[in-house]
Amino acid sequence: MADRHATLSQTFAERAKTAAHPLTRYLFRLMDLKASNLCLSADVTTARELLALADKVGPSIVVLKTHYDLISGWDYNPQTGTGAKLAALARKHGFLIFEDRKFVDIGKTVQMQYTAGTARIIDWAHITNANIDAGKDMVRAMAEAAAKWKERINYEVKTCVTVGTPVSDQFDEADEADEQQQQEEEEEQAHAGGQAQGQGQAPASSSSAHASAQQRDDKREPRRLAAQEQQSKEGKDVDGRKGSIVSITTVTQSFEPADSPRLSKTHEQGDDAVFPGIEEAPADRGLLLLAQMSSKGCLMTPAYTQACVEAAREHKSFVMGFVAQQSLNAAPDDNFVHMTPGCKLPPPGEDENGQLEGDGLGQQYNTPDKLVGVCGTDIVIVGRGIISAADPPSEAERYRRKAWKAYLARLA
Repeated sequence: MADRHATLSQTFAERAKTAAHPLTRYLFRLMDLKASNLCLSADVTTARELLALADKVGPSIVVLKTHYDLISGWDYNPQTGTGAKLAALARKHGFLIFEDRKFVDIGKTVQMQYTAGTARIIDWAHITNANIDAGKDMVRAMAEAAAKWKERINYEVKTCVTVGTPVSDQFDEADEADEQQQQEEEEEQAHAGGQAQGQGQAPASSSSAHASAQQRDDKREPRRLAAQEQQSKEGKDVDGRKGSIVSITTVTQSFEPADSPRLSKTHEQGDDAVFPGIEEAPADRGLLLLAQMSSKGCLMTPAYTQACVEAAREHKSFVMGFVAQQSLNAAPDDNFVHMTPGCKLPPPGEDENGQLEGDGLGQQYNTPDKLVGVCGTDIVIVGRGIISAADPPSEAERYRRKAWKAYLARLA
């Protein structure tokens, strides 16, 4: 680096005061609190491994980098699934979740990939990243999607299903009127019969009684037919039941403004525990631009890298910084965070300044001393160096100490 930018001499606590992005301010404070500038690249293949690793190594890291599409058994349930459980571990141990999605597409497609689909990355990942080969408008599209998502966070949906078959009040009233008239006619007939006996006349024969009953039925029939016709007009059957209505479904949705910190939370005991010494991370979402890569033969040109810097400056409220191989802060007010993959330490006891071999698949490695002290990165990203160790938590601590020591040396 020809010129030493002011941020390279500032502590993370000092940089937290001037960072433009709320999540960057939080991250710098978290780094200062935990004395850590370590990111774990959790490149495992099952959800069980991912959650176990995050829980064991969480105390040593400030960022957990994921590839959700590597994971078999990923549970997509927004309340109790893998993303929600990762969010609970992030609160408990004090780290941010970085989904290494590397978005690159037209704006509308990227918006949907980010906020919808099966994974709904925006719900559980504080940070994601993008390759801007598709153009700067893609960054603007993602920023708009994140802003819209933050306006309202859907935290509760209740569905009430009521199943019933309503009966017509009008039909009931018609039946009641018929019963009342029948009772009155029977009373009249009984009264007439009593008078006839009192005058010496014989009681009415069974045939005359049957004729009287038939007359009553004939009188009721027009009313019954009229009631059935009314039921038909109302879409009901002859029994007064509304056959076209099977159920009544009421859906109510409640939304909460995301001004206060919220993440997807599970319903398990202890999921609300927050790392001591700092509040829960803000609900803001952040983007890292993939400006440089650690792989051999990378085709990202200086012009492309400069375009990333320009896009970041244009969207400071959404772009936190870069995935890069060196600090790209150049303008006086630049205060972007930098994360660098390809960090590796030799086995304990070996010369840390020796040559580090690649993995044979294009990956090139550098030590924390070089990446932090010389190249000026803020956070080193370590994957297989920790995951493949016999004791991942202990190895994570070794990387944390080395990277933090390189940061302190840079300040001096």
